[in-house]
Amino acid sequence: MKYSSDIIVAGAGAAGMAAAITAARCGATVMILEHMDMAGKKILATGNGKCNYTNSRQGVECYYGDDPAFVLPVFAQFGFRETIAFFEELGVLPKERRGYYYPASGQASSIHEVLLMELKRLNVKIIYNCGIRSIQKEQKGFRFDTKTGGYYSKLCLLATGGCASKKTGSDGSGFLYLKHFSHHIIDTVPALVGLIGRQSFFKELAGVRAEVRINLYIENEWKISEEGELQLTDYGISGIPVFQVSRFASKALVKGESVHALLNFLPHVEAEELEKYLGKCFLQREKTAKQALIGTFQSKLIPVFLRLSGIDEKQMADKVGQIRLKRLADVIRNFRVDIIGTKKFDHAQVTAGGVDTSEIVNETLESKLVQGLFFAGEMIDIDGKCGGYNLQWAWSSGYVAGLHAAKRGKEIV
Repeated sequence: MKYSSDIIVAGAGAAGMAAAITAARCGATVMILEHMDMAGKKILATGNGKCNYTNSRQGVECYYGDDPAFVLPVFAQFGFRETIAFFEELGVLPKERRGYYYPASGQASSIHEVLLMELKRLNVKIIYNCGIRSIQKEQKGFRFDTKTGGYYSKLCLLATGGCASKKTGSDGSGFLYLKHFSHHIIDTVPALVGLIGRQSFFKELAGVRAEVRINLYIENEWKISEEGELQLTDYGISGIPVFQVSRFASKALVKGESVHALLNFLPHVEAEELEKYLGKCFLQREKTAKQALIGTFQSKLIPVFLRLSGIDEKQMADKVGQIRLKRLADVIRNFRVDIIGTKKFDHAQVTAGGVDTSEIVNETLESKLVQGLFFAGEMIDIDGKCGGYNLQWAWSSGYVAGLHAAKRGKEIV
């Protein structure tokens, strides 16, 4: 067999480029097959175009999957500090903000361009628009059938991404290649995504932003809490705190489980304190119930709060009884949203689910089922919180897969 290269990397995203660079630095000949017309499209969209490429606050609690501890041997080899050093070597000066790291240029394109420059320096060839049709394991390597022809390699490294953001190339096609390899795929669902609510009040609340604590419940049992700026939309709820809990909602909904969220619009005010405050607000004789809340809550929220509390917004404030005020306080602190769905993959930042980690060696990211097959990035059943964690997983898993693929390649004659 004539090899096109020692290692073929399927996918030129963050993980694929990190893997290719690492393997090439270790002396392997590397080729990348990419079905889009350019590499790293998703990188350019991260962090609103500023690229939050890592975070100093690291730990297994920042990552999810059926076995989150799977990340530990990977990060032990290439973690946050190695990531900062890796990009500094490529010319990226880091800029830190509350533990979040960005390129000092403020441009995601800086990360994108330095990776491409390093791939070029290392003579890593990227075949664009190749359209992989199948990947077959042969006696001494792998055969890639594509619309531009056949390619052969000693080793295969899959870094095709998940299903989130199809327009950037992450369309889930990489999972189809695994049908020949008997790997089990944990159900893939959208994560870091907006949640769709059942209630009818969302259209009148669209555009509201508020600092809240969100408590997510699955089958009426508390699951997770987050705080931050929530965005109310015409379909439901969005914003970073919603993104942080969304993977749990997605997983539960796929199973047919009930999901609801309770929003606390004054998360740092205790219930008794809030009741006393509302009592003072509603003592004002010259104001209506609606006017009594102006200055405390966004104007669109007030009619909805009052309606759910059984209070007529035109009623004079001092005529509202204590029972209604107690109900109002409860609505403000436990604003219920029944979750009936999530926005689709096109609106998600990442995929939850993927290749079952129990079938991958966590020190090397080589398949336990197929010798010479390696994995990196989002197609593995690991997803991170919002804040640079998914890119950190891409860099770390890419490095580890590329390193050990190069070592494995030296064993094959």
